[in-house]
Order: sequence, then C-alpha cells, then structure tokens
Amino acid sequence: MSGLITPEIRERIRAASDIVEIIGGYIPLKKAGMNFTALCPFHKEKTPSFNVNPHKQIFRCFGCGKGGDVFTFVKEYESIGFMDALRRLAERAKIPLEFDQNPAAEQSRHLKDQLLQVHEAITQRWQNALANEAGGQVARDYLKKRGVPDDAIKLFRLGAAPEVWDDTVNWARSKGYALDLMEKAGLVVRKDGSDHYYDRFRGRLIFPICDEQGRVVGFSGRILSGDEKTAKYVNSPETAIFTKSKLFFGLHKSKRALLDAGAAVVCEGQLDLIACFMAGVENVVAPLGTAFTEQHARILKRYVEEAIMCFDSDEAGQKAAVRSLDHLLASGLAVRVAMVPPPDDPDSFIKAHGGEAFRALIAGAEDFFDYYLNRLCRQHDVNGDKGRLAILRDMAEAVRKTGSAVLEDKYAQKTALRLGVGPEAVRTEFKKIARELTKTRPPQAQPDSAPEVGGTEADHEEVNFEALEVGPPSDKELWLLKLLLRHDELAPSAAQFLDPAWLPHAQVRYIVERRLAVQSDGSWTSLGAFLGEFDPPTQNLITQAVIEERKLPNLEQQLTDTILRLRNEHLDRQITDITQQASQPGTADEKKVELLQSRQGLREDKLRALAPRMVPPPPSSPDFDPVDEETPFEATLLENPSEEEQPYEEP
Repeated sequence: MSGLITPEIRERIRAASDIVEIIGGYIPLKKAGMNFTALCPFHKEKTPSFNVNPHKQIFRCFGCGKGGDVFTFVKEYESIGFMDALRRLAERAKIPLEFDQNPAAEQSRHLKDQLLQVHEAITQRWQNALANEAGGQVARDYLKKRGVPDDAIKLFRLGAAPEVWDDTVNWARSKGYALDLMEKAGLVVRKDGSDHYYDRFRGRLIFPICDEQGRVVGFSGRILSGDEKTAKYVNSPETAIFTKSKLFFGLHKSKRALLDAGAAVVCEGQLDLIACFMAGVENVVAPLGTAFTEQHARILKRYVEEAIMCFDSDEAGQKAAVRSLDHLLASGLAVRVAMVPPPDDPDSFIKAHGGEAFRALIAGAEDFFDYYLNRLCRQHDVNGDKGRLAILRDMAEAVRKTGSAVLEDKYAQKTALRLGVGPEAVRTEFKKIARELTKTRPPQAQPDSAPEVGGTEADHEEVNFEALEVGPPSDKELWLLKLLLRHDELAPSAAQFLDPAWLPHAQVRYIVERRLAVQSDGSWTSLGAFLGEFDPPTQNLITQAVIEERKLPNLEQQLTDTILRLRNEHLDRQITDITQQASQPGTADEKKVELLQSRQGLREDKLRALAPRMVPPPPSSPDFDPVDEETPFEATLLENPSEEEQPYEEP
C-alpha cells in the first residue's frame, strides 16, 4: 500500500495545498512582513509566536517549537495519522490517491461519497422539520422542557423526524435518491419479503453523529412519545461510513478543547454532552449509548492523557464507569471519576446547580482507585471477613491492571487503612491474588505490529534522536542548516567541501547527510518535500533553522567559513581526546608516541586551507619530537581563530 503513495502524488497534493490557505482555515492569520503570524494552536499564549512562511510553505512556533509542512500541521491539529492527513488534503484538492483507483476501491469510495451526501441532505431536512414544521412541535416542546437553548440546537444541528412511516421514503423519492441507497445509509428499512420500505427514524428527536472532520455519518434518535415498549434511543446501523464503537458524539466540536485541556470528560448521553459543552466544559465526549470500547480509548489517547468518567449516578452508570477501566488503562490513559450526586445526571445537575458548580465537580474528580475503593466499601461489609476478602480481591485485581508497583503499594496502604489491618498483610494478599490470577488466566495474544496503512512519510530508517541527544545543536550547526536548506545554490559547494562527520549533533548530521544525498542523486525538489522525510522532532529543528526570511550577503563565503569552523572544532575534539588518552597513567611509551604523533598530524591539518573532503594526514616528520611544545603561532591559532575563519553573524 505504501508504495502506491508515490512522491509524485505527495507533491501534487502539497502543491495544491497552499499552507497559508490551509492553516488560515483553522486559525486566523495576520500578515507580518514576509510571513504570517497567529496565536499558536498548540500551546496557550497571549502574544503571537506562531509563524507561517508562504515562500517555504512551512510553519514554526517560536514558543513551543512545533514546526513542519502542511501535512504536519493537519496531522498535529487534527491529531490524526499521516495517511489521514494526506487523504484529507487530497480530498480537498480533488486529487485521487492511486490505491483508490482500482475498481473495487473506486466503487467503495463512490458509495461513501453518496452516503455522506445523503446524510448531509437528510440532516438539513430534519433541521428544517424541527425549526419550522408542525411535525416538529413535539420535539420543540421536549427541548424547551429540557432547557436546551436555541444556540445549542443550531450548534449540534438537532432535528426532528416526523411521526409517520414514509416521510423519509417520500423525501428520498422527491430528491432522486434510490431507496436501495437509502437502505445502505440505514435511513429506511425494507419490509421482509417485499419491495416495500419504511422509515427507520419516526417521531424522534434527531442527533446527527459526525466523524472527526465534522461530516454527518449517522444518527441517534430519541423517542418522544413515551411508549415504554419502544427503545428510548435508536442509532443508525453499521454502514460503510458508520461504526458505532469507533465514534463519539460531539468529538468534532470538542477536539480542540480536548487538546488544550489534556483531559476528556466522558459522559453517557447526547443531552449530557450538550449541557456540559454549553456550561463551558467543552472537553467532553459521549459514546453512542454503547459500552466504552477499546477503539474509544485509542481515539481519546490521540488527544488527551487523562479521562474523567462522568456517568449517571445510578448503578448502571457506575458499573459502566468501572467496566471502562480496562480499555482506558490499556491505552495508557490516567483515569479519574467525577461522581454526580444522586439522583442527578450531568444534564440535570447543571440545570439545578449551574455550570460553575459542575466545573468544580469535574475539578474535584477522584483518582479512579480512590473512587473504586470507596465503592467497594459501600458494597461490602468492611467489618466482616467475607466483605473484607471481597474488597481485597477486587482491589488487587483492579490495581494489578496498571502494571505499576508504585500504585499497587499506594493502594495496598489505603486498603489496609480502610479495613483496619496492617499494610504488610494487604501487600502479601495483593501478591498472592496476582499470582492466582496469572495462573488461572491464559496469556493474551499480542496484537500484530503493523505499520499504518499507506506507510510513513519517509522511506528510510527512522532514527530515535530523542534517545541520542542531550542538548540542542550549536549555533554554527544551525547556521549551516539555514544556509543549506534556504539556499539551494549552496548545496554543490557543501557536497564538495563538507564532511558530515564534522557535525557532533546526530540530528543535524542526519539532516545534512540526507540533504547531500538528494543533491548527489538529483532527487531534490523542494524544502517541503524534503521536510516530509523526517519525524516531527526533526521537522521542528529544520523549521527552527529556516523559518526566517532574511536576505543574507556573501553566501558562498559564509558557507566556507562555517564549514571551516566546524572542521576545526572537530579536529580540536580529536586533539583533546588524544591528549587525554596519552596522559592516562600506565600508557606504554610506544603507544604514547603513536598518540602524540597523531595529535601533531591533526594540528598540521588545522593549518591547511579547507579542501574537498578530508584526506588522511601525511606521515609525521621522522625527526618530529612528540614532547615538543606548541609554537606560539600554533597556540594562537588554536585559542584565537582568525577573523577569516569566523562565520558571518545575521545582520
């Protein structure tokens, strides 16, 4: 699959996606000289430090350090993978991807496009029914009774499906939509053994369900008639664009708030979410009336590090909060629980006590295991042996899932305190129960490790620079990147004179090696294409070096002087290392002579003018005395490099 996303396709999409236009569609940009600026969308700030360079088609924040190309921005802002970002920009530019051009993929894509079109059209139809038609009066009355404001109705595009069997069927015919397509959309149902169709959603308040891009992909309908024999909520069935276990209600509205807060408030129902959102708690999502799934947890992990479960105060809601633990912990999320006092749910609590009280309730949410211990102590008799053993077992099993010895010890102590026993006894019981669970449960199959469909941005091996580096690159190394990546005409000279081994910073060295390689094989096209080869930390470093557009004089001389200084510093490091080796106690005289001869050769190299690629130093003179002191001239050269060797400073 990855081979089908060719560099040519990527570059077509990049060329059709002006970075100023794309980023300007997400955040307001203001012209500032040759660049555009804005408040950074990736961290909180009061003064704009986010820059977009239209000439280089890159962005860079001088506050948090994020930078990259148009693909990087969409990927980071939307919190999606590279292939999803590529697809979205391709769809926007109306550029088909190669792997979507085979007949089966083309047919599937065409069906999805049709379904999206139908869902958008029926959403507008139901919005109009709620706002203007007599058939929407029951839904209007219900929303008024529940205290849902008009701006919330518009924001979440609520609608009403009239209480008739064929309203959607007749609407589809009037709009020219085939009924078999409407069936594939899950909007109508075929009667068994006939060609007769009837509406799936009838007499219900309609909540459109959107994907992360804000496209309507399904619906949830709440009954309004009060018929106890009818399901309270009906959701769209699984379709080519709708998978209930992989979607949250409201995520398209809350995802920026999730990223800003670093935590997600997870509630049960659509009206709960709307109440939270309108009360100022915008970092909120709701699963679609189903159990919290592994896929839900994975989606949340893309946006946040913590989940705050805020389910209904009844027993069913609290059981749902407990059941969600496994998936949340498996995804690496911290978990807290906000208890809404009975008999309220989040919606009724906000209506009764106001948004500020609800925000305080969320802020005071308990860590999950504190909540769970309290719950167990309410369910079991802490004074009886049976109750104590039940609490011990349930706590041991829950804490074991974290895989954290620190949390296990912490909650062993808390459990001991609640049960009135010694901590060491509880620790022993926890370990005993853990061993029993390990014996009785079969080992879980490990999921296959597979790359993301469509491959990664780069075709060559990824390097973990975070594990290699201890600090930022030097000013000279950044200056070299600025010259090489902003001025294509300097690359041939760099390829002739520069040895990447002279660069101590592994990340800079890797970038330079790649730049010289694409110069050598003739594959260099643009900075944007080059940027796409690297991981986000490396993109941040590149944009740091090149974001500023400033006219620089004497470029060839600046490059020569910068390379000369980097070469000499490399030689100095080697000289220092050899000197330290020679001065080690116990070094044999023969080895010491060999080391000092090598040091003298390096010193002689420093006196030479810059030459294409380093050549091995010539053999030392036979009458060279390794214990000779440096000449005054050599000492001056080492300590005070001449002005001609200094790189130019920025004007």
